[in-house]
Amino acid sequence: MKDLVFDSVVIGGGAAGMAAALELDRAGFSCAIVEREEALGGILTQCIHNGFGLIEFNEELSGPEFAERIEERLAGTRITSFTGATVMELDASGDIKTLYCYTGAHGVMRLSARAVVLAMGCRERNRGNIRIPGDRPAGVYTAGLAQRLVNIEGFVPGKDVVIIGSGDIGLIMARRMSWIGCKVHAVVEILPYPSGLTRNIVQCLHDFGIPLYLSHLTTNIVGRERVEGVEITPIENGATRFDKAFTIPCDTVLLSVGLVPENELSKMAGVELNPMTNGPVADSMLMTSVPGVFACGNVLHVHDLVDYVVEEARRAGAHAARWLKGERPKAEARVKAGPNVRYCAPSRVDLHAANKLYMRTLIVKNDATLEVKVNNRVVKSVKKNHIQPSEMIAVELGPKDLEFAVGAPDPVVELSIS
Repeated sequence: MKDLVFDSVVIGGGAAGMAAALELDRAGFSCAIVEREEALGGILTQCIHNGFGLIEFNEELSGPEFAERIEERLAGTRITSFTGATVMELDASGDIKTLYCYTGAHGVMRLSARAVVLAMGCRERNRGNIRIPGDRPAGVYTAGLAQRLVNIEGFVPGKDVVIIGSGDIGLIMARRMSWIGCKVHAVVEILPYPSGLTRNIVQCLHDFGIPLYLSHLTTNIVGRERVEGVEITPIENGATRFDKAFTIPCDTVLLSVGLVPENELSKMAGVELNPMTNGPVADSMLMTSVPGVFACGNVLHVHDLVDYVVEEARRAGAHAARWLKGERPKAEARVKAGPNVRYCAPSRVDLHAANKLYMRTLIVKNDATLEVKVNNRVVKSVKKNHIQPSEMIAVELGPKDLEFAVGAPDPVVELSIS
């Protein structure tokens, strides 16, 4: 077994992992990135469509271009990257964290570090997670797997396609499948509003004349050897109208029914998870409930833009460096999700520093107001032209916004939307 010692280890070599590692290196700490794929970049390497980088680079890039731009920043640093390496065990019980990695190139490695940054990303929910009735024929894929088959492997999974769920990957694959000559018959969404970004609804569905069935439930996948069709049932006033069910013939079904943060290693390390996000509970330093273990990006909560992932990961890396130097917040306040807010991340703010909070709303509304209360006193009110659950909302809070909480017992910051 190869034994290696670093100041910090970042698990995951996507945009989040690379951004966090760069901050640790910039602060003068040795850092290793462990990535299970054969190359850095994460899911971006298969996202050949554009729309990335408008915030981070002020220009529109494809996924591979975005990943390459971030990876180029690693040149000249002391960061060590282990690709094709899978972390199988994480012991974070002591001051020194121990990771056991299995690699083809180096065999079994034991990495030791004082700080660990979790940046494993997320995975797709599958048919088993949503329990669609029917047989188990060939031709049922998650949208991300289909994306990899088409963009990386060069395979066409089918010709007549129905997409279940209106998440962004599914919307993008509706366009991609149309481009390669397939017929996308419909996107079916159980909710009364889309789950993806508005721009993807317009560019991937409207521009290609692909129908979007909102408030429709997939009640059966038809076919034994190969998919033959999908039975769709409308939902009216909260009731499933089986008398109005209809079948769309197809040979392929793509599932775009949500993402789940990849937190098996987090659980192994004893990290407390937030049931609303399925990601770690994090304080104002983006540190989890386990001292010295930090989290950022889609492993913390599912983002809608990679630009926000990089922004958050930079903060996680900088905070991990501060922690390694022995710096701690002087005082924190608990963050609470108020009316019409599904969750807020992180779950605490530093009363003496700049903070950035991300949240998702529970409602679709025009002319909405985001309100921030500190100990029941309104300190900030922000107007929003339009809000919907699929689009993340960010708000910045500084020491001036939080001055009423200084010195108060158990101070609380509450975010609500009306």
